[in-house]
Amino acid sequence: MTSLQLSAKEEIVATFLDAAARGDLTQLSTLLSNVPSLINQSGYSGWTALMLAARNGHYHVVEALLSHGCDKFSVNSSSQTAYDIAKFWGHRHVSNLLGRMDDGCQRVLPGSEDLDQQENYFSRETLDRLSAKRTDKVWLEDKQSDPDTVYLLFSSLSPMVSSSQDNDNAGVDTKLCRFRYEAVKDLLQKPATVLVFLGVEKRKKPSSSSSSQTEGGVQEPPAWFAINTDEDAAELLKRCREKNCLFPKTPNRDLLKFNEEDAGVVAQARSVLAWHSRYSFCPTCGSSTKLEEGGHKRSCLNADCRSLKGVHNTCYPRVDPVVIMLVIHPDGNQCLLGRKKIFPARMFSCLAGFVEPGETMEEAVRREVEEESGVKVGPVRYVSCQPWPMPSNLMIGCLAVAMSTDIKVDENEIEEARWFPRQQVIDSFRGTNPAFTFPPRQTIAHQLIRHWIGMNSNL
Repeated sequence: MTSLQLSAKEEIVATFLDAAARGDLTQLSTLLSNVPSLINQSGYSGWTALMLAARNGHYHVVEALLSHGCDKFSVNSSSQTAYDIAKFWGHRHVSNLLGRMDDGCQRVLPGSEDLDQQENYFSRETLDRLSAKRTDKVWLEDKQSDPDTVYLLFSSLSPMVSSSQDNDNAGVDTKLCRFRYEAVKDLLQKPATVLVFLGVEKRKKPSSSSSSQTEGGVQEPPAWFAINTDEDAAELLKRCREKNCLFPKTPNRDLLKFNEEDAGVVAQARSVLAWHSRYSFCPTCGSSTKLEEGGHKRSCLNADCRSLKGVHNTCYPRVDPVVIMLVIHPDGNQCLLGRKKIFPARMFSCLAGFVEPGETMEEAVRREVEEESGVKVGPVRYVSCQPWPMPSNLMIGCLAVAMSTDIKVDENEIEEARWFPRQQVIDSFRGTNPAFTFPPRQTIAHQLIRHWIGMNSNL
């Protein structure tokens, strides 16, 4: 009896998917009205009704499926969305429909004609930075003593976190320790303490009631601050009431264990605090500097210093741009990956390097690829970017097409570079007979490789 029921279910799913592929809106709507759960069912290689309708350019079927609340972000076995499929087959009217941002979804759909825009780890903005308030000393002082204000505690640029014993389970078991004013007010009085205003919590709804102060009769959400102190780390840990509190010792690994919301806050806080640790003295004249504007500016204490005349980038937090690129072979079926000596065994990743003064992003990609691998690059396309708070970089993710294929590695930069066929990369990504290991999923390198795997496959 069970096998008959299963066969009947498979048959109705197959009928539903076939109706979508043929563009039979009447049959599809009838099936949906009787069995609403069909909406996101998938068949061969993970293809859904929305993907099949998009593949064949059936605009009205796609429109009907979206109106019934189907998941337009689901992917098939090649990591392709319905949008990817419609765009590949040239059904622009369908891809435009799928690309609209009128559904309130936080995930970002492609913003260019050719490449996806995506939210990367460290990128989520859960706080409204309220930069206009940074010069309002009275408002900032009021917020500091507000009982709802949240403080994050850093020691040597490492945030205090609470973590389970399973520290290998990245992104699940680590969370930021949050403190209130009473728990940290003594630290705020110490001269060596660095205090940075991070912003206020973004409202999920206009009627949000989470706050204590008001401005113009409108309730304000809680403010967040980051504190970096030179107090003994062991003594600082005693302030935390949560279990298993600690200051992570290896940022390149431990800072990848937060949820997306905490990771976004850490990216801002750690980057600004790292800048303060490097600029306690004026780079122009060598005098001491003081904090201003909620921790987002340092001013020289020497009244005659020329840094006080005009705008100088040494007075504000620095962001260092880094290009990171996946180079595609001219045949379109291979990508260039390299490894440094410090990488874990068998791990390969995208090539990367700093953008130099007076250099465009595209030229930086071409220069860095040729310097590190000897490969000449032609067209360069931007994909997405990622803040990288180690200490304060902005990773600019790109795809690039090689104009030459011979590899000559600069061993001062990397120890090895190879062309990897697409299928070999797919097998490594899935863990089936892997030729190499991937960078962690939280890195933009991982996302660039994953993006390339999905391009033009299973379409």
